[in-house]
Amino acid sequence: MFSRFALPCWLAVLSFATSVASSVTPETKNLFVDADLFEAIDDTAALLLACTLPNTNLLAVNINVNSTYSAYAASAIVNHYGYSSVPIGLPRPYTNITSPEPFGGEYASKVAAGWSGGSVPNGQVNKTLDPVELYRKTLAEAKNNSVTVVSIGFMGSLSGLLNTTSDKYSALDGYALVKAKVKELVVMGGGYSQEPAIDAEYNFAIQNAPHVINTWPDCVPMTFLGAEVGVEVLSGARFTVCGPPNDPVKSAWEYWGSYNTSEYSWDFLTMVYAGRGLGSWFEYGNENGYNFLFPNGTNVWVEDERRTSQHYLKLKASNETVSKEMDNLLLRGAWTHAQVD
Repeated sequence: MFSRFALPCWLAVLSFATSVASSVTPETKNLFVDADLFEAIDDTAALLLACTLPNTNLLAVNINVNSTYSAYAASAIVNHYGYSSVPIGLPRPYTNITSPEPFGGEYASKVAAGWSGGSVPNGQVNKTLDPVELYRKTLAEAKNNSVTVVSIGFMGSLSGLLNTTSDKYSALDGYALVKAKVKELVVMGGGYSQEPAIDAEYNFAIQNAPHVINTWPDCVPMTFLGAEVGVEVLSGARFTVCGPPNDPVKSAWEYWGSYNTSEYSWDFLTMVYAGRGLGSWFEYGNENGYNFLFPNGTNVWVEDERRTSQHYLKLKASNETVSKEMDNLLLRGAWTHAQVD
């Protein structure tokens, strides 16, 4: 039962939730999310959206840092939003390390303890899978051309998948499995403004991004949201004020130090595109060409009329509109699963 103090915030988004539900495509997007959920807070909001966007189905979550707390927190979050059995992948060897991030408070261990549940309850790290194994198992079990992979962190596990050979899950090697099962790879990473990048964007500077991006099968679409788009949209403040009091993502933001404070929206913008497509928020910034990464992770967009399967995103709507509607999406998702006395 909702408290009388929480009702005004919830009622404020009811009309928006109705319009979203009536405007989305009936096609279900099957999402495989690859996230870090460690040093930044935007991954938590992205997981909320992965679980609650209309017409989406969360298949699996890979954590691409080796902190056990990140795996427990991911399991707790998706469990809270209705996905009690979604498997969680965690790199080996894992450790109980917590985030050293100086710009915000550590949140993963607190969420893990406060909302323990799902396929990997707090303290039961043995229930995680190796991330590459989880990719192969999930893709092998999926229908052809049905999985949208959403990379909002580092790309070591995707690189590992591409390097695999046949195994007990599939006779196909990594590239063939991707060609058969993946409908689109959606990536938060890189930069696509007119100014050439000097340094690699954070997600591309670590691990194996050049291998994944430069050798990804051209027959499988790949779409990028760059750093310059995420900094245009600040969102989350209204969600932290008006969200349910016993919500793991709202609480994570408070642990992080972002109560009533909006954050750059890199990961959750990426998730909205993965779940809804271009919609009214986005447009493609190119008609053709491809993304190329240098060994240090710096990227450049190469014009090539023969290549049409890769795109980078630009905002079509104003950043103010997207920011407001993003908070509405977060509130709608959180209140749908609220447990408030």
